[in-house]
Amino acid sequence: MNNIEKVPVVSKEVLIPFILITSLFALWGFANDITNPMVAAFGTVMEISTAKAALIQFAFYGGYATMAIPAALFVRKYSYKKGILLGLILYAFGALLFYPAAKYEVFGFFLGSLYILTFGLAFLETTANPYILSMGDQRTATRRLNLAQSFNPIGSLFGMFVASKFILTVLDSDKRNEMGELIFTTLDEAQKAIIRTHDLAIIRNPYLILGVVVILMLVVISISKMPRRAANDNKGSAINSFKRLIKNGKYREGVLTQLFYVAAQIMCWTFIIQYADNLGIAKATAQNYNIVAMSIFLSSRFISTFLMKYINSKKLLTIFALCAMTTITGVIFIEGMIGLYLLIATSAFMSLMFPTIYGIALNGLSEEDSTLGAAGLVMAIVGGALMPILQGLIIDQETIWGFAAVNISFILPFICFSMIAIYGYRVLKTHS
Repeated sequence: MNNIEKVPVVSKEVLIPFILITSLFALWGFANDITNPMVAAFGTVMEISTAKAALIQFAFYGGYATMAIPAALFVRKYSYKKGILLGLILYAFGALLFYPAAKYEVFGFFLGSLYILTFGLAFLETTANPYILSMGDQRTATRRLNLAQSFNPIGSLFGMFVASKFILTVLDSDKRNEMGELIFTTLDEAQKAIIRTHDLAIIRNPYLILGVVVILMLVVISISKMPRRAANDNKGSAINSFKRLIKNGKYREGVLTQLFYVAAQIMCWTFIIQYADNLGIAKATAQNYNIVAMSIFLSSRFISTFLMKYINSKKLLTIFALCAMTTITGVIFIEGMIGLYLLIATSAFMSLMFPTIYGIALNGLSEEDSTLGAAGLVMAIVGGALMPILQGLIIDQETIWGFAAVNISFILPFICFSMIAIYGYRVLKTHS
């Protein structure tokens, strides 16, 4: 323990590059969490079902699954820096496509824009995570990644704030009468068309600003000197790396566990609005609860990073997964505000999961295998594409077994947290 404490998490030599790459974690966190509330927003303004609106998440996280392996192969052939620059180009292009998407008012166009945007995010995550791990001693790698990942929820929190204050509160389609019922659904088609044009422009604008910010970041990183951590330094075959990774039980199970984690995270944050809506709470107000959840997540991320100095990260992962299972049980069976508060509290236990699973799964891999290994873990983000649609289908049932369907739908996150607890136990006992 004393030896680990003497090794710096981030050395002075790589401090500036570390800060620049860490800023990217906030940048994709913003994109993630300004997009989550759009499921509810598009559902209303485009008059589509919750399941169809959840295609927003399918497009967003499907982009990760499509581009993670190509991104890894690109980085392997060239360098981490070039992978990051290409990722920023795709990110900016996808964000700027929101302009024509809003002009033509086609839901599929928005889906395509998000799909391309997340091509860029796949490049960034596939590249930035192993890059951060490589910026120092392997003994502090998991702590270093947790530190960098701590800035992801800062971006997420800002994304939620923008969604709440500059999108959801000014959507005319979400205005309600004194009975709490949506006025939009009672209007004629001409009135709806005017509101739809207004609201889609409101949704569009933050993405256009985001595109400009990403371009500025692209310029800064392109002119900055970055440490040489290039996958092309390794001459081994990519096929051989794939074979070694598939045979590695700890890594293989880590990819599956990461899929379940991302699914749980996206479900808990996306459908908090539907959970609150079932209690008669408007979208903009419900988004404030999401901001509280993210604030708890952020605080817990820093706390859990500190705790890792004293508690084994594998044990901490197992404990937090068990705690999340407990709070989600309350979300399912306790209707009313207490259930909502427990859903918010779940974010405290999700905080360390992504970087810890990531670090555990990659720990011990050769430099040659780590880039493709990282791609597999980024591909696992596809869990955020698949599960929300299934949860949306459950929510659309309205009532199941005498309970509100939105409550019952959180059985899916419970299953996901169970899988994470099993992985935590296995890396403690089987893969140690």
